[in-house]
Amino acid sequence: MEDKNIVKEACKELNITQAELASIMGVNDVTVRSWSSKGNISDIGKNFIKHLLKSKSNEYKLNKFKKAFSLIDEAKK
Repeated sequence: MEDKNIVKEACKELNITQAELASIMGVNDVTVRSWSSKGNISDIGKNFIKHLLKSKSNEYKLNKFKKAFSLIDEAKK
């Protein structure tokens, strides 16, 4: 994701707007728009977005495990 615009990619993957991303990050939406248009995002901003994406990925995987265990529990009945 380094070569791509991390802000646009994150918003697309998370299905959120840049304003929503700014709110999640606790920064002004103008800041996120600037990162997106100028590409001069700080290392802290990049790391936050990467961790946000990783968290979303882990949440997805956890939900798949929960569904699998639910199916196993159903099969035991």
